[in-house]
Amino acid sequence: MRVFVTGATGNIGSAVVEQLVGAGHSVLGLCRAPEKAAALQAAGGEVLHGRLEDGALLREAAAACDGVIHLGFKHDFTRFVANCEDDRAVIQALAEGLGDSGRPLLVTSGVPLANTVPGEPAREHYPIVGTEVHPRAATEQAAALAAAAGVNVAVVRLPQVHDTRSQGLITPMIARFRELGYCAYVGDGTQRWPAAHRLDVARLYRLAFERAEPNAKYHAVNEGGVALRDMAEVIGRRLDLPVRSVDAEQAPEVFGWLARFAGHDVPASSELTRRWLGWEPQGPSLLSDLANLELAEA
Repeated sequence: MRVFVTGATGNIGSAVVEQLVGAGHSVLGLCRAPEKAAALQAAGGEVLHGRLEDGALLREAAAACDGVIHLGFKHDFTRFVANCEDDRAVIQALAEGLGDSGRPLLVTSGVPLANTVPGEPAREHYPIVGTEVHPRAATEQAAALAAAAGVNVAVVRLPQVHDTRSQGLITPMIARFRELGYCAYVGDGTQRWPAAHRLDVARLYRLAFERAEPNAKYHAVNEGGVALRDMAEVIGRRLDLPVRSVDAEQAPEVFGWLARFAGHDVPASSELTRRWLGWEPQGPSLLSDLANLELAEA
């Protein structure tokens, strides 16, 4: 199959491209930065130069392929709400390109959206919060509208996706710790964040795309919840920084824009995803990757 991949040169997207090509698919990858095109070509992908803002280009590329994996997202979290709303428009354009052809559209969301049952980890079939609680709900709202229009759309919800170079929201948190000169957690630090290794996540995307199940929700979760205190302590040892607790009132000053995430307990399950896809994660743990950070990239 010929697969259009947005975010094809990103940390996760580049691994997804390798998975698809290795399984015999061909890839048309959206590439915003010309300097990244060579790596996409070396991985076996065809380069489509363009930007997520170009709705006409997205519609045309989707229409020309056998399906779409949408990983592209603007990772400037200082304007997170606006970026989530932009994602709504991107999904609409991709859906219009595919129409009711039955060709799959796989979009990317986050597991915290399904943390809606008190005392329970997020599960694939739980209802999601609205944009007033978590702006990324815009993605799944757009997916629901596309499904209602007859598009074969499914959602992959991501945890903190990690290797030794990048760890989702933890990467900018590490940069903040370096600025502060110490590592921090909120309260007793028992807030849990789910996680999965980058290569395991890439394999899940391929399996979900090949399954092409309409309206499916998948959780790319290996570890259901890693405590923030444990993360801070491992990072502190790796960077040779002290570790301390801060109270909730101090969090905005200490964490900056990350404060909206740092105090949240968002465990998640992937029990159904593993059953549906036969997906068994094999990569190292989050704490292992944090202990082996490539410091030049941290």
